[in-house]
Amino acid sequence: MIRQIMKGLPIAAVALGICSGAALAGKSDDTLVWATDRESAVADPYYNRTRELVIIGNTVWDNLLLRNTKTGKYEPNLAKSFKWVDNVTLDFELRDDVKFHDGSPFGPEDVIYTVDFTTNKEHGVVTLKNVDWMKKVEKTGPHSIRIHLEKPFPAALAYLGQAVPIIKRGHYDSAPMTKEGKPDYAAVKPNGTGPYMITEVVPGEKIVMKKYDGYHKNGPKGTPQIANLVYRTIKEGNTRIAELLTGGIDWIWDVPKEQAEKLKATGQVTVENAKTLRISYIAFDVDGSSGNKAFMDQRVRQAFAHAINRQSIVTNLVGAAAQVINTPCHPDQTGCVQDVTGYDYDPAKAKALLKEAGYEKGLEFDIYAYREREFTEAVISDLAKVGVKAKLNFMQYKALREIAQKGSTAVHQMTWGSYSIPDASGCAGVFFVGGKDDPANDPKVNELITKAGNVTDLAEREKLYKEAFQIISTKVYWLPMFSYAKNYAFNQNLDMTITSDEIPRFYTAKWK
Repeated sequence: MIRQIMKGLPIAAVALGICSGAALAGKSDDTLVWATDRESAVADPYYNRTRELVIIGNTVWDNLLLRNTKTGKYEPNLAKSFKWVDNVTLDFELRDDVKFHDGSPFGPEDVIYTVDFTTNKEHGVVTLKNVDWMKKVEKTGPHSIRIHLEKPFPAALAYLGQAVPIIKRGHYDSAPMTKEGKPDYAAVKPNGTGPYMITEVVPGEKIVMKKYDGYHKNGPKGTPQIANLVYRTIKEGNTRIAELLTGGIDWIWDVPKEQAEKLKATGQVTVENAKTLRISYIAFDVDGSSGNKAFMDQRVRQAFAHAINRQSIVTNLVGAAAQVINTPCHPDQTGCVQDVTGYDYDPAKAKALLKEAGYEKGLEFDIYAYREREFTEAVISDLAKVGVKAKLNFMQYKALREIAQKGSTAVHQMTWGSYSIPDASGCAGVFFVGGKDDPANDPKVNELITKAGNVTDLAEREKLYKEAFQIISTKVYWLPMFSYAKNYAFNQNLDMTITSDEIPRFYTAKWK
């Protein structure tokens, strides 16, 4: 049965699953082991923006607020209460019973340090947009603070509830120096206030966590039930499935649709499909910085949009909870209008556009991707039907992010989960406001997106976003592909609720 599920996985791989991790996982050891294919060399939420570190960040660190997944409301977490003073000022009363994992007390100075440090561009946090909307923080009492915003920012509570984990004052002062003589902030020993604490980091292999016995009581995250958590990197999908079936790990996701269906049929593990706030997109080298000038031509980019059968990918590979999208954000995000000009699957039109652009005899290029190889292979297959030959370069996220930000890729297919921020600014506000993540740096688009992110009136926000998204769609700076649906598979002894924000809350899990 295992071999049928994994399409011919060698017996040796199954044996590897039995001996490599079985003793570390499961109810008997009170250890929940979860695995993905991505490496996590850095265990710091400000210096690693992989989804795995978003999850670990939510497990090991706390934010001032926390989103209630049932009501959608933001509730106090490290804060006891909060209120808007005006549209650029927030007041917080803080808890006085919280301690960091090293035993030091949490207080206003930690919030001030967090904001001062992360908003300083010289410190190079990987997603500055998560924090740069804050102007400053001031202490207003023994356990109270006031946050001043740079300008009105309607998504402020969403970011404070997810994307601004609080670090201890002076945390990065002990950063070792790199060979280039610069502080390596990411190398500082993790120290949060969350329900679990990190005890070991083996770069590219695993991150080990244990329940923090000093975690404060009566918080929205509750009291963790499972003693130990282990995140492992297992690059081969078949090996992850083998280890799940043989007890080496307890929880996986991104299981391909066909394999998920076969796993469910075995009755040996729990299998669930759920939508997420993640989207898939294809970005083009609009300015020719990669050396390939073809994608400077808008007609070539439009040809690609017509050549790729996005609905077929959704239906046959992603899952029922996914949908084709036309704009650079998730339809469930506030302000994410979808009624802009889209591109129907039309190979004949794609060929005509390529001919018009001078590529009647075809076009060859490299396409880069880092996850769900089968999705990009489907893209390559569709492009081949219109005479375009794409060579796949498949790599780890961090490496691809670096070359994409340098403009070295002609075309890349990547994904974005918006740090699970349910607001369009969490996606469009990262990729289309100028800077190294922006494929076009179109001044008009940048102006519209920036303004939309700072307007409190929803109707006005949507109007601004729609105008910007229409430009992006017409010029095809991006080809938004689809929203993600994930297939989860986990130990039947594990009692855990899957949420739609792509943040598994391991701190709420327990053994049946």
